[in-house]
Amino acid sequence: MYEQQARYRDGLALLARMTGLFAAVLITSVYSLALGVHFGGVVPIWLPGGIVAGVALMARPRDWLPYFLAAFLAFMVAEALTYEGAPHHRLPMSLAFSVADMLDILIVVMLVRRRFPQLADNPHLLHYRALGRVGIIATVLGSAACALLGAAVDRAANGLPFWSSVDTWFRAHLLGMVIVATLTLVLLRQRSRMLGEPGKRLRLLFDVILLTLVTVGVFAQSQYPLLFLIFPPLLYLVYQHRFAGLVIGIGLVATVTNHATAWGWGPFNLLVNHDASMWALLAQVFLGALCVVALPVALAMADRRLLLEQLEESESRYRLLADYATDLIMRVARDGTRRYVSPSVKEMLGWEIDEYIAQGRELIHPDDRSRVREAAEHLWQTGKPMLTQYRIRRRDGEYLWIEALARVAPSPDHPGESELFYTGRDITESVLAEQALAESELRLRTITDNVPAIIAQVDSDQRYTFINAYACSMVGLDSTGILGRTIEEVRGATLFPLLKPHVERAMNGQATTFEYESDASGRHRHLQATYLPVTNARGEHNGFYTLTTDITEIKHAEQQLSFLAHHDALTGIANRLSFHDGITEAIRHASARQSTLLAIMIDVDHFKQINDTYGHAAGDTALREVAERLTASVRKTDLLARLGGDEFVILCHDIDSPATAEALAEKIMEAMRAPVMLGAIPLRVTLSIGMALCRDINDADALLQHADDALYRAKENGRDGYHLMTQGL
Repeated sequence: MYEQQARYRDGLALLARMTGLFAAVLITSVYSLALGVHFGGVVPIWLPGGIVAGVALMARPRDWLPYFLAAFLAFMVAEALTYEGAPHHRLPMSLAFSVADMLDILIVVMLVRRRFPQLADNPHLLHYRALGRVGIIATVLGSAACALLGAAVDRAANGLPFWSSVDTWFRAHLLGMVIVATLTLVLLRQRSRMLGEPGKRLRLLFDVILLTLVTVGVFAQSQYPLLFLIFPPLLYLVYQHRFAGLVIGIGLVATVTNHATAWGWGPFNLLVNHDASMWALLAQVFLGALCVVALPVALAMADRRLLLEQLEESESRYRLLADYATDLIMRVARDGTRRYVSPSVKEMLGWEIDEYIAQGRELIHPDDRSRVREAAEHLWQTGKPMLTQYRIRRRDGEYLWIEALARVAPSPDHPGESELFYTGRDITESVLAEQALAESELRLRTITDNVPAIIAQVDSDQRYTFINAYACSMVGLDSTGILGRTIEEVRGATLFPLLKPHVERAMNGQATTFEYESDASGRHRHLQATYLPVTNARGEHNGFYTLTTDITEIKHAEQQLSFLAHHDALTGIANRLSFHDGITEAIRHASARQSTLLAIMIDVDHFKQINDTYGHAAGDTALREVAERLTASVRKTDLLARLGGDEFVILCHDIDSPATAEALAEKIMEAMRAPVMLGAIPLRVTLSIGMALCRDINDADALLQHADDALYRAKENGRDGYHLMTQGL
C-alpha cells in the first residue's frame, strides 16, 4: 500500500514537472520566434533548447522520455502558432522543425551524460573545466546537426538559401545552448544559492545593479562603440560570484542586447545601410564573445574553489589524523628543530607538546644515539624513506622502544625548505616479546643441541628445516650442509629405503616409532626413531618432527644380558638355564626321530680340597681350565654346560654305540692328563664321569638321573674314571 502511494506521488510529481517544462518551452519558443520577427526572420538566440538540455542533464535517465515528449509537444505548438505559411503545411512543417529543434538537445544530453554519468548525483566530484570542454564540443556538434536539418527543411518548404539558413540556425542554437543550458543547469543546482552565498547577497545585488547600469547605458546611446565597457563589470561579477554571477550577468546582458537591438537601439546603429538581420548577427557575435571570455573564467574559478575545498578537506583530515592518532607524528627541520609534534606525545611519552619540542637528542637512549644520528644523516642525503628502531626516554625516566618511519618532503609552510616527516609507534611490547621469544629459542636451542639425540623438523617436501647440533655430529655435516636438503640426500640412497615407509606414514599424519642400524662417522650404530606429524591451524599435515636416539650401548647391554642369562659367568659355557632349554628341545627332537641321546655328568675329584688348600681363586682357575678342555674335547654340536660348583654336563646327539660313548670319555680323560698350572704350581685335576646312552626316553629328568647314577658308580670305583649305562639299545 505504501509502495502504491509512493508511486502515485512520484507520478503526480513527474506530471507536474512535465507540465512546467511544457509551459516554459512553449513560452520561450514563442518569445524567441516573435523576437526573430523584429530581426527580419532571424532568431538571435534560441532559448527553449537550452532549458530542455539543462533540465535533462540534471534529471534521471528514466525521466528523459517524459521530458522530451513534453518539450517536443511544446515545440510543435509554438511552431504551429507562429507559422506564417500555407495552412496545409502547418502540421508537417511544425513536426519537421520540432524534430530539428530536438536534435541538438539529444546530442548534447547524450554526449555530456556519457562522459559525466553522475552529473546530478555527485556534483562535488565534477571537474568543471573538463565539463566545459565536453559541453562546448557537444553543443557545437548538436547545433551543427540541428542547423543542417533545419536548413534542409527551410529550403524544401520556403526555398531559402541552404548555407545561409545553416548559419542562422547554427548561431541561434549555439548561443541558446551555451547561455540558457548553462543558466538552467546552474539554477537547478544552485537553487537558492543563485541569490548569492549568505553574507554576500547584498554585494551580489550591488554588482548586478552596476552591470545593469553599464549595459543599459551602453545600449541607450548610438553615438559611440562602447560595448567594451560591459566586459569589466561582467568579469568582476563572475570573479566574485562564479556561476551565479555568470548566469545572472550573461542573462541580463543578453536580455538587454536582444531587446535594444530589436528596437533599433545601441551601438549597432553606427553601422549604416544594414538591415535587422545584420544587427542580429552583431548581437550574436557580441554575446558569443561575452561567453568566450566569461565562461572559462567561471569554470576556472569553480575548479579553483573545488581544489581549495579539497585541499582544506585534506588538510583537515590530516590534522584530525595527526591530532588524534596514537602514533607520534612530527615534522623536523634540517637543523633538528621540531616544527610540529602531535598531541599523542602526551599519552605516549608523558611530555607536553612545548616541553617535548624543547628537548633534544638526549631523550634517545645513549646506546642508540649514534645509530639514530647516522640514520638521519643518511635519510637527508638520499631522501629515501627509512625505518628505524630505538629507545626513547619517557618523562618518568623509563625507556620505550619506538619504530620510526621517516621521509624527507617539501615543507608545507616554509617554501623552498625540506622537512623530515616522522611517524613513530610504541613497539615496546613487541620488542620485549621478541626478546623473550629469542631467549626462549636460545634455551630451546641450548637444550636440543645438548640432548644426546637427533632432533629435527622436516617440511612437506621432506626437506630439513631444523636440526640440532648433536644430529650434525652424528651425520658428520654442519647445519648448512643439511638444512634445505631432503632426507634422501642427507641419509643416502642405501639408508633411505629403510626410512621411506615411516616417512610416508608420518607425512600422512600417523606417528611411528621404529629401530634401524646405520653406519656414520666410521661407527656402526643401532638407532631408535620416532616421527611425529606436524599439523597446521587448518588441520593440514605439512611435515613431521623426528626424535632419534642412539641405542647402540643399550643393544650391547641387551646382548650381554642375554649372554649372561644363558652362559656361566665363570667359565663362559652354557649355564643350567640354557642346558635345560637345550635338553628339552633335544629330547623332543630325538623322540620324533627315535634317535639316541648321550648325557654325561662330570664332577671334579676332590674339588673341596683344592679350594681349601690353594684358595677359591685357584679353584676358579681349575674350573675354567676344565671348561676349556671339555670344550676342546666335544663337538660343536654338543651342548656343554656348568650346572653349578664343580658339576658339568654334556649332551650329545647321534651317539649310536657304547663304544663311541666310551671313546669320548677316554678323550676327555686324556685331555685332563696335563696338570693345571696355578701360577708356578702344577696341579693334577681328575674327573669322575657318568654316562647314560638312551633311546626312546621322553623325560629329561630321567635321562639326567641315569647319568647321575652312572657318575655315582664311577666315584665308587675310585674316581678318575667313567661309567656307562645304556637303555633302549
